[in-house]
Amino acid sequence: MRQTKILPKMKTAGAWGFLMLAIVATACKRSGGQEGGQPSSLQNLTQYVDPYIGTGDHGHVFVGANVPFGLVQVGPTNYSQGWDWCSGYHITDSTIIGFGQMHLSGTGIGDLGDISLMPAVGEVKLTRGDLSDPASGIYSLFSRSTEKVRPGYYAVRLDRFGIDVELTATKRVGFHKFTFPKSADAQVIFDLEHGIGWDRPVDGVVMQENDTTVSGYRCSQGWAHDQRIYFTAVFSKPLKGFRQERKELKEGASAAYGQAFFETEDNETVYVKVALSPVSAENAKMNLQAELPGWDFEGTAAQADKAWNEELNKVVIDADERTKRIFYTALYHTMIAPSEFCDVNKDYFGTDKAVHPQAEFTNYTTFSLWDTYRAAHPLMTLIHPEKMSDIVRTMLAIYQEQGKLPVWHLMANETDCMVGNPGICVVADAVLKGFDGFDKELAFEAMKTSAMLDERGQGYIKEYGYIPFDKEVESVAKTMEYAIANWSVAQVAKQMGKEEDAAYFTKLSKAYTHYFDPSTGFMRGKDSKGNFRTPFDPFHSVHRENDYTEGTAWQYTWLVPHDVEGLVALFGSREAFEQKLDSLFIVSGDMGADASPDISGLIGQYAHGNEPGHHVLYLYSCIGKPAKTAEKVRFVLDSLYSDRPAGLCGNEDVGQMSAWYVLSALGMYQVEPAGGRYFFGSPVVNEATLQVGNGKTFRIVAKNNSAANKYIRSVTLDGAPYDKSYIDFAAITAGGALEFTMGAEPAER
Repeated sequence: MRQTKILPKMKTAGAWGFLMLAIVATACKRSGGQEGGQPSSLQNLTQYVDPYIGTGDHGHVFVGANVPFGLVQVGPTNYSQGWDWCSGYHITDSTIIGFGQMHLSGTGIGDLGDISLMPAVGEVKLTRGDLSDPASGIYSLFSRSTEKVRPGYYAVRLDRFGIDVELTATKRVGFHKFTFPKSADAQVIFDLEHGIGWDRPVDGVVMQENDTTVSGYRCSQGWAHDQRIYFTAVFSKPLKGFRQERKELKEGASAAYGQAFFETEDNETVYVKVALSPVSAENAKMNLQAELPGWDFEGTAAQADKAWNEELNKVVIDADERTKRIFYTALYHTMIAPSEFCDVNKDYFGTDKAVHPQAEFTNYTTFSLWDTYRAAHPLMTLIHPEKMSDIVRTMLAIYQEQGKLPVWHLMANETDCMVGNPGICVVADAVLKGFDGFDKELAFEAMKTSAMLDERGQGYIKEYGYIPFDKEVESVAKTMEYAIANWSVAQVAKQMGKEEDAAYFTKLSKAYTHYFDPSTGFMRGKDSKGNFRTPFDPFHSVHRENDYTEGTAWQYTWLVPHDVEGLVALFGSREAFEQKLDSLFIVSGDMGADASPDISGLIGQYAHGNEPGHHVLYLYSCIGKPAKTAEKVRFVLDSLYSDRPAGLCGNEDVGQMSAWYVLSALGMYQVEPAGGRYFFGSPVVNEATLQVGNGKTFRIVAKNNSAANKYIRSVTLDGAPYDKSYIDFAAITAGGALEFTMGAEPAER
C-alpha cells in the first residue's frame, strides 16, 4: 500500500499548517449530493425517527445533523461535561457552547466535538466562561421549544444572541445556516479549544484565506490520543474582518480561535459550509467541491433525508405507531457509525500516522467492537452487505498498520478500550458468511496474529490456560472474551482446512472452563496457583478493579455464546443449567457502592443495559426452551425500550443497544459470535421486508401477533414446515419468506 509520511510532529505543526493552507485546492469533478438513487417505492420512514430517544438517562446518543455512516456529525455541544455528556448533549441541559462538526453516539467516554462554530453578536470573551455569568464566555442558553431535530437536520435559537441556527450535512461537510439580528458586529467564532469529555487541544491553526474562506486544522489528545482533523469553511457573505487568537495552554499545548465578522440586517441569513478531511485542508476543499458546491440549504437537508430514507427502507415493517418510532429510531442509531474516515478520492490517514493516497476501499473509523460484534455487525451483514468488504478491508489495513486487528478504534488511534479481541469476531463472521472483496489468507493471518499476541493478558492463557487474578485485573472477563475470539479463529481455520490451527484455537476457546466452580455454579476468579478467589460474592462489583468488566459473577457466568453445550455440561445437566438461568432473572443482591454504572436495565441480576448479557435471553432457545426466551424477550422489548428520551436502559454503545432491538423485534438474534445462526425469540412486528442485497428480499410474517400472543407456535420457511430453533444467514440472504404463527400458549414440544 502506498504511503506518504506525515513529517512534522504535532508540536511543530503551526508553520507547516500555514504552508499547507497556501496550497491551491484541487477541484473534483464529482457532482454534489448523496450517493444512490431514490426509487419511487421508498416509504417516508424518517417521520418515525425521534433523535431524542436515548438523550435522557444514560443513553448518550448524538443529536444533530448527519447522513448514514458520514464523517460529519454536526450538532450542538452543551456547556456541561461529565459521563452523561459523552456525546456532548443531554436532554436535561439548556446550554450550548458551540456546534462541533463531529460527535460520538452512545459511548461511555467523551471525545471529539472538533471544529466548533458559534455565531454571536457583540463582544464575546473567547473562553468557556462560568454558568453564573452568561457574559463570561462563549456559551448561550436555549429553550427546548425552539429546537427541531430530525434525521439530517437540526435547528435551535440561541437566546443570548437572538440568532436562529439550522444545520444539515453531507458525508464530509457540515452546512450551517445562521439567521442574525441587525448588528454591526455579527460574527462566527471558530473555537478550536473546546471539545468533549477527555478531549484536550494540543495545537491548531485557523486563518483567513480570502474574504469568504477560513481554513485550518486541530490536533488533540483524548480517548484518541493523537487526533488530527483539517477543515475549510466557506461563507456565503464576504467577511468584514477577521481576528485570530492563540491561547497557550499547559505543557506546551495551545489552542486557536478565529472570529469572522459581518454587518447584518435584521433576519439576515449567513451560510457557512465546513468541510472536513483527515488528510489536509486542500483535501477538505476537494470534499467540499465534490459534495456541496452550491448553497441550497433546503435541498441539502432534503438530500440528507433522502439518504436516511434509502437506508431505513432496507427494513420495512408493519407495526403500531409506537413500535415504529422505537424501531426506526433504533435502526437510525445503528447507522451513525462506523463513520467514513477518508476523502472523496479515498485518501485516508492511517494508524501508522501516514497518509495512504487513493486507497482501493472506503476507510472507516469508530469501531466500538466489544459492544458491536454482538448484534450491530451481524445486523450489518444482513442489510448492508455492500459495505462489508470495505469494513473488513479497513480492519485488515489497521492490522497491517498497527500489528493487530482493531480493539476499539477511533480517528486512526487504537484506544485498546474494553477487553478481548472483538475485531477477530467481526472479521471471522464476514469470512464464514461468504463475503468477498478482501484477502482471505490475510484475514486469517490477522486473526491468528492478533490472537497470539502476549499483550493485554493473552500471554497468561498460553502459560496457565487462563488469566490468573493475581496477574491481571478483570481476569475472568478477559479470558472469556478471548475464548469467544479464539473460537471464531477456529471456525475460520476449519473452513479453510487449517486443521492444526483449528485444533489449537478450539482448545483455547475452552479457557472459560477453568473458572467454573461447581460448588457455587459461577464463573469465579482463579489465581496462578489454581485457587479460587476468596471471599467470593457473586453480586459484588468494583468498576475496573475486580475479576469482571462492568459486571458480576451472576452476569459473566453466561458469557459462553460460542459453546452453549459446553457451558451446559459444566452444570451437569440441562435441568440444572435451566434452573440456574431461571434464577438470574429473580435474584437480588447488593452490587456495592463501587459497582459500574454500566450495570443497568436490571431484571433480577440480568443486566440488559450492558452488552455481555445481550445473548443471554436466547440461551433458552439454544437448549430447547423457546417459550422462556419469548417471555423474556417480549418483556425487554416492551419494558426496557420506549419512545421517550429515557428510552434506553443503558449506553447506546455506538448502535449495539439499538441493534439488539432491531433484530429481536424481527424475531431473531445471532447468539454465536460468528457464522450466522439467528435464534428465534418473539417478534413484535407483524411483518417485515428486509433488503438483503443482490436485489433479494427476505420477508418475515408473524401471524396472529399481539401482546398476548407472544409465543411462536409454528414456523414455515418458503411455505414448508420448519422445525429448527434458528435460521441460517445463508437462508435469509437467499431471499424468501419466514412465517411465524403466534399464540397465547407455548407450542407443545
